[in-house]
Amino acid sequence: QVQLVESGGGLVQPGGSLTLSCAGSGLRFSSYDMAWFRQGPGKEREFVAAIGWSGGATSYADSVKGRFTISRDNAKNMVYVQMNSLKPEDTAVYYCAANRRSSTPLFRKWYQFDYRGQGTQVTVSS
Repeated sequence: QVQLVESGGGLVQPGGSLTLSCAGSGLRFSSYDMAWFRQGPGKEREFVAAIGWSGGATSYADSVKGRFTISRDNAKNMVYVQMNSLKPEDTAVYYCAANRRSSTPLFRKWYQFDYRGQGTQVTVSS
């Protein structure tokens, strides 16, 4: 059974930093492209960042480019997103997702991913 479990969410002040982690199990993790999505209060779910199976390719939403960094450790079956210069509008539930069909360019649509986690809440507020 495939599981993706996010962790690392919490409350952070504007301008602060947070790193989210996603642990994968039950899948050949190193073969999957991975991504982060988020859904803010009253908003539609949106793409945040993606990373190819080898870690060599990355893609970011314009809203987070230059502030967020996605990375992965295939030996640990983990994917991360480091979030810097956080803004109140970054408040959302963050989800990780796995896509077994490696793609170029990387997929950015929720429906294109085969597995998704349950999410972790990030709140940016003073």
